[in-house]
Amino acid sequence: MEIDKVTYYDLSIFNPEEEYSLLQRINFCNTVGGREQLEYLLTHPHKQLSKILQTQQALQHIGQLQHQWPTVITNGTILMIEKFYGYPFDHIPNSYSPFPSLLYRLFDAADFRLIRYTVGHFIDFLKGMDQLQQLLWKDDGSPVLQKILTDIRKWMSHEHIREMIATGNSKLLPQKMLQYGHFLQYHYKAEAEQLIDLYHKLDAFYSMAVAVKKFNLHFPTIYESNEPVIKAKGLYHLLLKTPVAYDITLNPQANFLFLTGANMAGKSTFIKSMGCAVYLAHLGMGVPAASFELSLFDGLLSNIQVQDNIVKGESYFFNEVQRIKNTVLKITDGRKWLVLIDELFKGTNIQDAMHCSTAVIKGLVKIKSSLFILSTHLYEIGEELKQYPNISFRYFETTATNEQLQFSYQLKEGISNDRFGYLILKREKVVEMLEKL
Repeated sequence: MEIDKVTYYDLSIFNPEEEYSLLQRINFCNTVGGREQLEYLLTHPHKQLSKILQTQQALQHIGQLQHQWPTVITNGTILMIEKFYGYPFDHIPNSYSPFPSLLYRLFDAADFRLIRYTVGHFIDFLKGMDQLQQLLWKDDGSPVLQKILTDIRKWMSHEHIREMIATGNSKLLPQKMLQYGHFLQYHYKAEAEQLIDLYHKLDAFYSMAVAVKKFNLHFPTIYESNEPVIKAKGLYHLLLKTPVAYDITLNPQANFLFLTGANMAGKSTFIKSMGCAVYLAHLGMGVPAASFELSLFDGLLSNIQVQDNIVKGESYFFNEVQRIKNTVLKITDGRKWLVLIDELFKGTNIQDAMHCSTAVIKGLVKIKSSLFILSTHLYEIGEELKQYPNISFRYFETTATNEQLQFSYQLKEGISNDRFGYLILKREKVVEMLEKL
């Protein structure tokens, strides 16, 4: 699925403040390399249904076995092996005779200590990889997982590797320690790098599987279709501690959702919830919903946090226009897109914004191959748009009692007419502060 940098940040998949990012939320990797692989997977959502289903199968399998996951491989283990291959050793002897090993221990004592320490870590790593391939192997398992496990078996088939796994690292004679070090340094570097890479891939899958279990995510039903469809029940946002769930259906007969409501009522959260769920589904992950059904999408685009550009001399409104222009250029290719627009044309006066927004919506409703969710404070334009049968109108209700706002965070049918901006300004004592100036 195609997704651009702006959308990644609009949906907080990545965020400079990591605690607010989806990446950090689902990161349960044991190694730095695993996290890097997880980040790679997050930047490559699948385009093919077969890849999505294979990933679902892999994560379900790992999820069932996650409590048996070997703990012997740590980030320190990986770092030690990488240090070993980057260290400028004097030539490591390969002899069964005690004498060469004695000389090496006397005259290259620091190198010998590093070899001894690394070989121990290497044996732990090899044992952990052997345990993983035995734990996860399944003759009718996910092809994406079986490919990794087959490669692990291939790179661990050497007789020295099998011997190291069988022997372990206890009470190894110095000459045996050096023999292993010699083999690993001069004959196994490429294979070791391949194994580390394969572990990082498994570590990333493990992280995704743990997230599915920990957050009680449900694998969606996803299928190929000529028409875009989303059916969500109990949908919520994964980054919220106490989320409120939504039910929503979008299809070609109702492919444009016109969303209204007061500030803080939940519009942006709802839009991001939809985007994140569709995105996670295309990763092959579970989604935060009781049930989620969708067609395979070609792309996901958002227009949520547009910025001005002082260096280029570009105004906020100009960048809003450019974002809409680029969106239109992309989605008129007949492919299936999910387009998310939050508060269109905030960078101009209300009359101009109403005129521009109406023009954009009247154009977008002609595109039946995509789904649209658009939120706005411009309630007045809603009446004119009721002539389009494919536009659904929903709003988030807000009530006020004694200047206190109550948000239900529930979608209701219709168009909001809530206007609480001045009330919020007054409630936060800003009006009082200004009167005292």
